[in-house]
Amino acid sequence: MVNRRLLGLGVCAGAVMLSAWGCGGTDSPTTPIDDTDNVDPRVEVDAGTGGDTDAGTEVDAGTDAGTDIDAGTDAGTGTDAGTDAGTDAGTDAGTGVDPWPADPMTNYSDRYGIGKVKSVGIDLGKNIWVLDGDRIGVVRADTQKLVWVSGAVGQAASGQSSTVICGGEAGRAYVGYNAPGLGEDPEWPDIHTNFIVTARPCEVPVNETTCFPYSTRRLNLYTQGDVDAVKLDASGQVVLESHINQSRRANVDADGKPFIQTGPTVVDGVSLGIRNSNDHHFDEDRAMLNCTSVLRGPNKGDVFFGTNHGVVRLRGLTYNAHRHPIWYEGNSQKAGYTYGLGISPDGDVLIANDWNFGTVTPDTKMENWDDTTTESINQQKVKSSFLSGLNSQAEFDYWRGFQQTADGQYYLGSSEYGLWNMTITGARNPSQPGTRIGADIPALTHINSLASTNDGSLFIGTNAGGLYRLTPGKTLEKVAGVRGNKVNQLVYDGSGTSGMLLVLTSEGLTVLRGY
Repeated sequence: MVNRRLLGLGVCAGAVMLSAWGCGGTDSPTTPIDDTDNVDPRVEVDAGTGGDTDAGTEVDAGTDAGTDIDAGTDAGTGTDAGTDAGTDAGTDAGTGVDPWPADPMTNYSDRYGIGKVKSVGIDLGKNIWVLDGDRIGVVRADTQKLVWVSGAVGQAASGQSSTVICGGEAGRAYVGYNAPGLGEDPEWPDIHTNFIVTARPCEVPVNETTCFPYSTRRLNLYTQGDVDAVKLDASGQVVLESHINQSRRANVDADGKPFIQTGPTVVDGVSLGIRNSNDHHFDEDRAMLNCTSVLRGPNKGDVFFGTNHGVVRLRGLTYNAHRHPIWYEGNSQKAGYTYGLGISPDGDVLIANDWNFGTVTPDTKMENWDDTTTESINQQKVKSSFLSGLNSQAEFDYWRGFQQTADGQYYLGSSEYGLWNMTITGARNPSQPGTRIGADIPALTHINSLASTNDGSLFIGTNAGGLYRLTPGKTLEKVAGVRGNKVNQLVYDGSGTSGMLLVLTSEGLTVLRGY
């Protein structure tokens, strides 16, 4: 047991539930859509069994102050990069035929001139996206040629620091950016740290009485961090498509009639970016820490971002924010930084932050993502739990990966405490038991990423010991031939006949096939 000072992450003042589905307040209704079933024509799927109804709680008015993420810089000068909420993904440069080498292992950094990059992703068209600081590139599936964007675009053009990239629909990718957390404002110390006034002359936050004045300085806090969408255009070049700022949330009006709540996208020329879907005044999801792409199943093309506060779901150029595993210290809600994200073989979203973990069987309608009260959707096999075999609830477990293997087993990877096999004993249990795996292998103490594959393997990316594999027979082996001892990211595409495991290390990108 390790004793650490409790950090006040995600503090919610009081236990009053402000909204049934999300965090911090309420937005007024916008133009209703008469038939919400026509919004998303995708077929409905069984939400699963054994789940409960909450990936977080109904209210979250706090900020997170995790210890592992660079706090970034105050680059609050970004501009709106477009508000189109359509679904055009640009040119589909992908192909129905797998265009990539079938060799068991290929160094893509050497073969395609990628070099060393920060993050990688793959879209539905099999295009491989790469992120290198303010440079965004793609190795096109149709030409197998690397194309870089011409100069810094979007948030990078305003000097903001990129973090991760994930592929979406064919020809589209999403780039996440860092941002500092919001603390007490010295000018208005009584205002909630994440509440931003958007109307003159002043606004009263929900459940409060003070009318806080409009501030251009605070309005520009919206411009920090968040997500840009880029795409391959008709000429085959990478271009900025949009700064993501269009929320979608299913709601009902006072008469019980369904409508899609959207909220504003731009105020006084300032793009609001990603903010709480239930109340645009609260800017809680600011730093994008991790992302995962859905590459098969009814939700394919969707992307989930783990943030400093929870998990945001993107589809096309729209988003829904947010939900999260949490715990309470008295009346204060705690929601840690979400570095661990995974998609199970059955399509569940696996969420792990510094403290807790949970699962969600996501509804096929993206606008329902933050619905934690309708029992028939977004069901959970685990609501919000910590691992009882490791530390107390109040102590960080530093989860960096959460995966389920083909045999149904769950695995959590920690940057400080290694690999754990977790057993679900009850969806609502505050803790779940776990067993340490590979404790006798020093390299497996510090884990950066996990990936499960179609053959039943679990790949383990370590911080200094290279790549390991837990075989379907549950034996551990070092994977030889991957250049670089620090594995930064694992991305798996199992949608084809021969799976692709993208292994990004400190020395570049290697791809494994056949798992």
